Amino acid sequence: MGDPAADEPGSTEAEPTPLPHPTEGIPDLSVSVREIDAAARLLGRGRGPFAVDAERASGFRYSNRAYLIQIRRAGAGTVLIDPVSHGADPVEALRPVAEVLGEDEWILHSADQDLPCLAEVGLRPPALYDTELAGRLAGFERVNLATMVERLLGFGLAKGHGAADWSKRPLPEDWLNYAALDVELLIELRAAIADELASQEKTDWATQEFDYLRSVGSREAAPRRDRWRRTSGIHRVRDQRALAAVRELWTTRDHLAQRRDIAPRRVLPDSAIIEAALADPKTVQDLTALPVFGGRNQRRSATTWLAALEAARKNKTPTDDAEAPNGPPPPARWSRRKPEAAARLEAARAALAEVSERVHVPTENLVSPDLVRRLCWDWEPPDDPLAAVDDFLRAGQARPWQRELTDPALAGALQKAAETAGAAEPGEAGRHPQEAPEDN
Repeated sequence: MGDPAADEPGSTEAEPTPLPHPTEGIPDLSVSVREIDAAARLLGRGRGPFAVDAERASGFRYSNRAYLIQIRRAGAGTVLIDPVSHGADPVEALRPVAEVLGEDEWILHSADQDLPCLAEVGLRPPALYDTELAGRLAGFERVNLATMVERLLGFGLAKGHGAADWSKRPLPEDWLNYAALDVELLIELRAAIADELASQEKTDWATQEFDYLRSVGSREAAPRRDRWRRTSGIHRVRDQRALAAVRELWTTRDHLAQRRDIAPRRVLPDSAIIEAALADPKTVQDLTALPVFGGRNQRRSATTWLAALEAARKNKTPTDDAEAPNGPPPPARWSRRKPEAAARLEAARAALAEVSERVHVPTENLVSPDLVRRLCWDWEPPDDPLAAVDDFLRAGQARPWQRELTDPALAGALQKAAETAGAAEPGEAGRHPQEAPEDN
């Protein structure tokens, strides 16, 4: 949606200019409190907005903390800050940086990924511009940083270390090179995508989105109480005893992972949890005969896993820790449980797809899909459908630009679905008298 022919095979678009290294070289890494303070003073001598990025160790560590922070500002250049090795309180160590960053707008790419870990060390933006979100609003099909820089600025960024273990110390020079390039052109990219949005008359839409993102983006999502139920492969587990084993193994793994600050699946993969839950080994020999458990690390923890399995046998019924329903069930179940809601959702999705095509914005950015599902599930025809839709979306924190575009489309779709259901009602009545309605 929205990408020109330049993105298609066979395009004659000029090759991008490679940018393998930062133009000013790789900055020194600021590690000590004194070095971090010097970096803050350097940034303070610059002007204009800040290009900001952070590197985490997702997939390697339990925490979501930042292990490297990159900041660039016109007139100051780029600084690289190690927020974990200074030996002081993180918020206090980075306070000089936070004070300087409070002077002007931050430019980030995919800000929702970085804002929580930056807030954890006391860094919060006074104003925000998200170039990735701007690309979505502009109708770009591919919005990763390298693709947008190539498309709008004509440069090819070096790639390769985004999924690395950034908790590693010392950080290799080629990783620091990659990290510095992540902010090298963000200021220029912000200017280019802002021009694109202005040409499409979407500047105000972006402003509303960035304000909303800034207000909610630094909040960590509250963890679910029943996360063990999302263990990969749990669909293979059919009985209560094995479900209890999954719960106990998952919970034990999570405690170990949190204590060691290691990604849970590096402690014990989901596949191993499922295999042990199904096999229900009762001895070390039986356990270590299973895949994964025979490895050296798992052998050392064999008694820990056996204790978890024993706890499951003593409490075969998984605790009722599933959270109370908060919203409708998965849409795949709607046609059986509440067919009129399924019809409303189908009509709503079709109407939003038309709006999306017209304004070149993905449907998920037009309005939250979860909000649309809740609207369609709970809908009771009111006297004024347009006002009712607007009230519902406003309560769900939909922004004004979103409501202006989607209120009429959704209200019309819901009315049409109701009329269609009403016309079909006489022929549908009594079709399946043997079926009792399912409890929601």
